[in-house]
Amino acid sequence: MQVELRGITKRFGSLVASRAVDLTVEPGEIHALLGENGAGKTTLMNILYGLYHADQGTILIDGHPVHLGSPRAALDAHIGMVHQHFMLVPVFTVAENVVLGHEPVRGPLGFLDRRRAHEEIRRLSQAFGLDVDPEAVVESLPVGVQQRVEIVKALVRQAQLLILDEPTAVLTPQEIGELFRVMRSLKADGRSILFITHKLGEVLEIADRITVLRHGAVVGRTTPDRTSEAELASMMVGRAVEFRVAKAAAQAGRVVLDVEGLTVADARGALAVVDVALQVRAGEILAVAGVQGNGQTELVRALFGLVPPVAGRVRVDGTDVTGATPRRVAAAGVGYVPEDRQREGLVLPFSVAENLVLDLYDRAPFGRGLRFDPRAVTANARARLEEFDIRAAGPAAPAATLSGGNQQKVVLAREFSRPLKLLIATQPTRGLDVGSTEIVHRRLVEERDRGTAILLVSTELDEVLGLGDRIAVMSRGRITGYAQPSTPREEIGLMMAGVTSGPAAAAP
Repeated sequence: MQVELRGITKRFGSLVASRAVDLTVEPGEIHALLGENGAGKTTLMNILYGLYHADQGTILIDGHPVHLGSPRAALDAHIGMVHQHFMLVPVFTVAENVVLGHEPVRGPLGFLDRRRAHEEIRRLSQAFGLDVDPEAVVESLPVGVQQRVEIVKALVRQAQLLILDEPTAVLTPQEIGELFRVMRSLKADGRSILFITHKLGEVLEIADRITVLRHGAVVGRTTPDRTSEAELASMMVGRAVEFRVAKAAAQAGRVVLDVEGLTVADARGALAVVDVALQVRAGEILAVAGVQGNGQTELVRALFGLVPPVAGRVRVDGTDVTGATPRRVAAAGVGYVPEDRQREGLVLPFSVAENLVLDLYDRAPFGRGLRFDPRAVTANARARLEEFDIRAAGPAAPAATLSGGNQQKVVLAREFSRPLKLLIATQPTRGLDVGSTEIVHRRLVEERDRGTAILLVSTELDEVLGLGDRIAVMSRGRITGYAQPSTPREEIGLMMAGVTSGPAAAAP
C-alpha cells in the first residue's frame, strides 16, 4: 500500500506545525521521519491517523484521495499507529486490550469470543516474532512487551502502514534490538513503517529512506548509505552539533548527598532497592547506569520523598531528610527531573507558564501568601521559552498540547531556574533531539561547575560515559560496583547484568 501526503499544512493559532509537507511511503519500506522537538513530526502523523485535520493538503492511498476524519477512518484504510505514550488499559489483559472496540463475538447474543481473540493474537505473535501472552495483565508487563501489544492491536485491525512514534524512547538496548527484528519481519511481509525518531544511529541502522523536518517543513531527503549522523544532525537543527560535551575534570568538594543502607519497596511491596549506600559531592556528577527496572526509579523516588524507605538514611548537606515530604526535600535545595514527565513532572491541563513555577508560585516575585502575580509568571515563562527553545503557542498554552520533547524542556527549565545544592536528574534527555540533548548536557556540566552535586540516572550508556565523573552501576536493586568513564563498555555491561562487580575501592 502506497501512502502519499501532498502539501499538508496545519496551524495551531499563530504556530505553523506543518508547512506544505510532501511525503511518500512506498509498500514494504521503513521510512524514517526525523526532526528536532517541535519540528512537526507527531502533528503530521496525527493528521495521517485522523486525530487532527489538515488545514490544507491531500492524503492519497494507492493514488486515490482519501478523507481520514477519525482514527476509525484511518484504521479502515489500514493505517495503524503506536503512540509515544501507549494507549492501553493497565488492568485489562493483553487480549482485552487488543480487541477493545473490535471485539469478536459468537452466538446470537453476541458473547465475546475469547478463544478466537487468543488464537488471533498467538497467530500474529508467531508470524512476526512478537512473543505476547494473550492472558497476561498489561500492567505486569515490561515496557517493551507493552509496545508489542500495541503493534498486535494494529495488526489485528489489518494495518498495512504502521506509524511508530518515538518507539525506542523508553526501551532498553536489548528491547530496541527486539523491536528492530519485528520491524524487519513486518517489512518482509510487505507492510510499510513510518518510523518517527530523533535517534540518528537507529535511523542509519533500520531505515530505507529518510525525510528530515525542521520548523514544520521538509528540509532534506536521503538514504542511510548517502549520509551520516553529523549530516542528519545538521539538517535537523540547522547547525553543527557536538555529540559529546567538553568538560574539565571535576573539582569535587563536600559531601552533599549521603545515602546509607537505603532499602525501598515497590508498589507491590517487593524490595526494589536493597541496602544502597552512595555519596555525591559538590561539583561532581555521579551517573547511575543500569537496565530500566533495576531499582533506579524507586531509588530516586525515595531520595525526593515520593515514597518512604523501608530502612536507611538520606542526608542532604548534613540535614536528615529521610522520609521527608517532596516539598521539604525541595526546600532543602534539591531539584528533581522525574523519568515520567507527564505523571510526575507536569500538570498537563495547566499552562506552560504555570508549570514553570509549580515549586515557586507562593514566593516572590510570583506570589506571596494568597497573592499571585500572573504578569510575573508570564514574564518568567517568556524568558524560559526563549532560553530553552521551548516550542509552544505561547506561555498560556496547556502543557498537554506540547510535544513530548518540549514537555521535557519545561521540566528542565523549571529545575534549572532556581539555586540548587543537589540535582536528581532521571533520564533528562529522554525524548529530546540531538540539538536539545547537546544543550541539556552542557547545562548539566555548567551546573556541576557552579558547585551543584548531580545524581544522573540514565539508561543511555553514551550519556553515562559522557557526563559521569564517577559511575555507579545498579542491578537487581543493588549497587554492583563503581566505574570510571574510561572503563570499557563491555565491563560496565557485565556489571549492569549483575555478572561481575566493580572495584569496591571506588565506592561510595
